[in-house]
Amino acid sequence: MVLWIVLAIVVVLVIWFVSSYNGFIKLRNKTEEAYSAMDVSLKKRYDLIPNYVETVKGYAKHESKTLESVMTARNAALNSTTAEDRIANDNILSGTLKSLFAVSEAYPDLKANQNFLQLQDQLQRIEEEIAGSRRYYNGVVNRFNTKTETFPGNIVAGIFNFKRKPLYEVSTEEQRENVEVKF
Repeated sequence: MVLWIVLAIVVVLVIWFVSSYNGFIKLRNKTEEAYSAMDVSLKKRYDLIPNYVETVKGYAKHESKTLESVMTARNAALNSTTAEDRIANDNILSGTLKSLFAVSEAYPDLKANQNFLQLQDQLQRIEEEIAGSRRYYNGVVNRFNTKTETFPGNIVAGIFNFKRKPLYEVSTEEQRENVEVKF
């Protein structure tokens, strides 16, 4: 009788262990899928930015510092190799884009240019895609991180070396500030 009880406990533990491991694998794969989907939207943004910058450059030649900082931030984000670097560099790019949007608002002729308006509309849609992708990514990462850190999942996470994943978040006070538009 005791043997059956011990055997039943072992079977339950093995089933729990396998189930927990599979849960981690599913969440890890969902996290990678969410990051990949966000990466596609970011790539669209990176491809669109040079066109946008060139259009603004034609109207705002003396705003070269802003335009250069946007392109530098874009290139840094594009060439990021890790998720942590991509998140940090993309946050910097988002801040420089806010400055570029502020510059573009100061030029009435630019705002009337059809090419500029189309580029701005495309960029706005891509920004909305990116925001949605970030929300989905953060939701999946939050579930993964919670499972990694809570008992008894942390036991399986420790055995198989599942580590916390980075959230996509605003990392500096400067990025939290609104861009000031002056005419």
